Amino acid sequence: MRRSLALLLPFLAIGCGGGGGGTERRTLVDSRDNYDPRSLDPALSTDVPTGRAVAYLFDGLTRFTPDARVIPALATSWETSPDGLTYTFHLRRGVTFTDGTPFVARQVLASWQRVLDPKVRGGRGWPLYPVLGAKEYADGKSTTLQGLSAPNDSTVVVVLKEPFAIFPKLLAMPVASVAPERVPEGFGEHPIGTGPWKLVEWKHDDYLLFAPNERYWGGRPRADSLKARIIAEPSTAVAEFQSGNVDVLQIPQGEIADWQEDTERRKLLASTPSLELVYVAINTTRGPLADVRVRQALNYAVDRRRIVRNLIAGRGELAAGVIPSSLPGSDKARVGFAFDTTRARQLLREAGYPNGIDLELWTSTNPIYVRIAETLQAYLKLSGVRVKVVQRESAAAREAARKGRADLFIKDWYADYPDAENFLYPLLHSANKGVGGNVSFYANAQFDSLVTLARREPDEAKRIALYTQADQIAFRDAPMIFLWFYSELYAVQPWLRGFQPPVIFNGQPWTTVTTTAATNGKLASRQEQP
Repeated sequence: MRRSLALLLPFLAIGCGGGGGGTERRTLVDSRDNYDPRSLDPALSTDVPTGRAVAYLFDGLTRFTPDARVIPALATSWETSPDGLTYTFHLRRGVTFTDGTPFVARQVLASWQRVLDPKVRGGRGWPLYPVLGAKEYADGKSTTLQGLSAPNDSTVVVVLKEPFAIFPKLLAMPVASVAPERVPEGFGEHPIGTGPWKLVEWKHDDYLLFAPNERYWGGRPRADSLKARIIAEPSTAVAEFQSGNVDVLQIPQGEIADWQEDTERRKLLASTPSLELVYVAINTTRGPLADVRVRQALNYAVDRRRIVRNLIAGRGELAAGVIPSSLPGSDKARVGFAFDTTRARQLLREAGYPNGIDLELWTSTNPIYVRIAETLQAYLKLSGVRVKVVQRESAAAREAARKGRADLFIKDWYADYPDAENFLYPLLHSANKGVGGNVSFYANAQFDSLVTLARREPDEAKRIALYTQADQIAFRDAPMIFLWFYSELYAVQPWLRGFQPPVIFNGQPWTTVTTTAATNGKLASRQEQP
């Protein structure tokens, strides 16, 4: 998944933080979005701001917690058939939409069918593609969805085209949220959901204001209201935080050192892994890069630790594979490639390149990526790898990599859902070469077999063991320069209570978050009661 990288750009530091403007405020104010949602219709949820807002207004059968666990939502429980193909979801009773319409099983079917309907042009229905017949329906090759049925109002039966053990995680994604059976005109601007919040006002490119859904099955949110500010410039978001006008701030990259070094501002900081891998895809089909020794040499040639310290203020965990340490399947004991130019040159000689090699390193024109590319270029030169940096607009650079024209390509991957499969399968499985995400064009039959088995394995412990084995093979084969997993840094106002930075973008519903003003007001109100 790709997201806006505006927060990675350097910005001028603004003075000391945590202004007093919010101490009496009873509205929660978020500032994490830097552009307007596409729509508030789940079927059109194709980006982070849209998905985040949809998650406030709608529920799926499952949902994510801030620490990235999947838990029941509109489905209270589910069973899987012994062959792993059939899921039976038992739905929550007594739930209503904000217009009072009762929630029943047929709305799940209608919502998913609408997401996949080619006439809707949602563009992101792939989380439902595991359902039997879903891809054919989305491609206009079928008029029915074979894998969906509702035997009664409180049961949904889903048949998959092949076993996929983490299917419930995909249903926590915003696009799988449940909408009314008949979506009214203007639904994207005037949504009707079952979620914890309901829309009060949407001032485009400025803010969205939400009020608690008094009917919410999970209990009314604790705060009086929630405002999602849309602030295009991270420097402006910092200023608004300093003035006390927003409660949560993602610290811009150029500000991190200043915040960490300031005693008072450091007290406001909270960190969380963002499930984002930054790496250099190595096209394993091009010339000397087909040799694993050359690919390993490229890894030894780079001082990742210093790059993380100097370019991203230490906000990266060095990668020793493609699975973040925060996810099951990561081998936390594995040591990544150390900076060792002697070893790099030795491997190049063993591969038959005593005089080094010449490569092209492609990057987008994003300033932080250009800086990374130039730094890598300097390091690789020390080991005899002569690199030409090729800068292109982001879409053009991605297209070149997908078509196999790039030797090396600086890339990031931000997980759509919190599972090791979402790194192993799209980035390195041979089924996804090129446009599917595997721009390393990596192919290893043993790796493919392990990942495929893991996708089917219902036993979680066994599945995690398979993930670890697959990641070990990929690490050994080095189809990429493993750089780092980025860790997001937040500033949280001292008057906020109950906020936990989410690992996954739609993992914080704000239902248990409040301000000291709201909390104290409710306590005072209770004390005044006779």
